[in-house]
Amino acid sequence: MHSVVERCVIIMSKEMVKYRKILYFMLFLSSLLFLFVGYYELKNAIPSQLKVFANKEQKINLNLPVSGELYEETVFASDMGESDIPKDSIHINLQNPITFRAGESGNYKIKCKLLGLIPLKEVDVNVIEDIKITPIGVPIGIYMKTDGILIIGTGTVHGYDGLNYEPAYNLVKSGDYITAINGEKIKDKSDLVSKINLYGMDDIILTIRRNGEEFPLKIKAVETTPGEYKIGIWIRDNTQGVGTLTYISGNKEFGALGHGINDVDTSTLMELDSGTLYETKIISITKGMQGSPGELTGVIDYGSDHILGNITSNTTEGVFGIANDDLLKLVRSEPMEIGLKQDIEIGPAKIMCSLGGEVKTYDIEITEINIATETANKGIVIKVVDPELLEITGGIVQGMSGSPIIQNNKIIGAVTHVFVQDSTKGFGIFIESMFGRNIRQ
Repeated sequence: MHSVVERCVIIMSKEMVKYRKILYFMLFLSSLLFLFVGYYELKNAIPSQLKVFANKEQKINLNLPVSGELYEETVFASDMGESDIPKDSIHINLQNPITFRAGESGNYKIKCKLLGLIPLKEVDVNVIEDIKITPIGVPIGIYMKTDGILIIGTGTVHGYDGLNYEPAYNLVKSGDYITAINGEKIKDKSDLVSKINLYGMDDIILTIRRNGEEFPLKIKAVETTPGEYKIGIWIRDNTQGVGTLTYISGNKEFGALGHGINDVDTSTLMELDSGTLYETKIISITKGMQGSPGELTGVIDYGSDHILGNITSNTTEGVFGIANDDLLKLVRSEPMEIGLKQDIEIGPAKIMCSLGGEVKTYDIEITEINIATETANKGIVIKVVDPELLEITGGIVQGMSGSPIIQNNKIIGAVTHVFVQDSTKGFGIFIESMFGRNIRQ
């Protein structure tokens, strides 16, 4: 028989073993979680796409324990960079820093592996021509007409019978577009109002575009006064504003803003029917401060003799179009090479903008670069350090969106956003993301 002390020791020993098992199990789970999180952090640190210039050796240091295989159909390059790719095609050394040299334009993929074993991510590699564009930095006025009538929301209307109605409630959504009534295309807001009054006594079939798809929607108009009908929808068919022109290419294509124009109420990217670029003059500057972004206030001259070009697209990467000869006359800078995102360095850079007079360059610091970001217009973090710009604007203000970012005599991006809590800091878009639509691949 065991003594009381011996029985206590046995019980404690069993409890200790049980405790150790639980501890080891928790340690095992923690290790798995650590590996899982580390794997996905590493995966997210690798860019989904890289651009490289044709006929030029370029190096990219990802600072990651990653190797890869490059292929284009049957074209293959080994982990060690010894390639059997045909002459004048692409060559790559996938050890850090990665070294590219491509002889012609084309599209390739890299299968990245952790330590050469564990699959991580496929990276698209686009070989592009080494071209130049001209940084601009002048303020511009923008007028855009929407493709269809944008629905902001629904509301209540007071009927002629004394009752309140909301005929569009739960039928349409903010961000929808009305493109036709009873099969007849709508030109603008006044045309929509006119047709609603015309068909008010009858059934009204709206053609609605939602997420790129069109469908019919039946709605009953409410008579508010004799002969006047409403369907209880708040709408918008145009927008205007002031920004900064980023660049003009050799074929007169321009890019501006570095971000799209969104509706102020729905926050959705406005779908463009047509647009015009106008001359504008900056008449006042509201200095930015903590918690309150500043602003450039401009006057847009909508006269036909002040048109600078036509807007052809509104995208998340900016506003784009074709410049006319009057805009080309405003160009004061020389064409400049574009810098790809892997060319950008932490440290000094400059932005180009006009604060109501001539275009000038101002000193900034690039503090962060995220080449793997999926948010195109937040790949660069900048800080204004120029004393003159800080004195005038407090840093980055609304209206400076699109100001070109220059580093090492290359245009590398454009200003897009200001930090609300620190007006000296802001985001920028990679110029390759903004100019990508114009790059021939």
